[in-house]
Amino acid sequence: MARESKRRTSGRRSPWAAAALIGIGLLITGGVYAGASAAMASTQESNVASALTVEDGKKLFQANCATCHGLDLQGTEDGPSLYGVGELAVEFQMSTGRMPLQMQGPQAPQKPAQFTQDQIEAIASYVQSTSPGPSYPSDETLDGGGDVANGAELFRINCAMCHNVAAAGGALTEGKYAPALTETSALHMYAAMVTGPQNMPVFNDMTLTLDDKRDIISALLYLQENDSPGGFGLGGLGPVSEGLFIWIFGIGTLIAITVWITAKSN
Repeated sequence: MARESKRRTSGRRSPWAAAALIGIGLLITGGVYAGASAAMASTQESNVASALTVEDGKKLFQANCATCHGLDLQGTEDGPSLYGVGELAVEFQMSTGRMPLQMQGPQAPQKPAQFTQDQIEAIASYVQSTSPGPSYPSDETLDGGGDVANGAELFRINCAMCHNVAAAGGALTEGKYAPALTETSALHMYAAMVTGPQNMPVFNDMTLTLDDKRDIISALLYLQENDSPGGFGLGGLGPVSEGLFIWIFGIGTLIAITVWITAKSN
């Protein structure tokens, strides 16, 4: 009898063993559930984002844009009509963050986009379905495979007076400005030429053919991908910054040397 009692005592588990096993089981179950829930949520979000329709774009427009542009795109005192602007102009203005407008001013500044790209394209599709206008170009137009030399010449003739020869941007009148094009995408270059945002004129196919636009885009993409071989660019702002640099450092250095020689001789 003594041996049997001893054997039972040695095989008895700790009272905390059951609690530990339950805890481990709960942790494993909770981790698996949390991982599965996150995976399902991400899948649902991507499906929802990719499934946005023209009707979704209409709802987004009415909730976020109609206050200024009117429920039927007719415009109001606070915003212009969108008749005929097309999806290309909508995508440009919203993807660059210029719309929705942050505040009234000489022109709408570029800022981070307030909507996802899928939402922007849905709103653009709604505007295009209601009042058609300029649409997206072919991939060939944006591929950067045009004539870079011809594009650079066309840019100097048609664009450099505002955007600078090096596409570094420049000041205009009454607080307006031409933005730098050093980080602008090929699509937005084309959109700007076709839709004429802010103070930029519209370059239709009679002014610049589709091949001309492709060449200009190619030249600008070349500038973006290749550093200037001319040394310190001083922001690429042209003779103003260069003259200021020469005046301060060049003439200043000559004056300092002259004063030093005079003091040395005395």
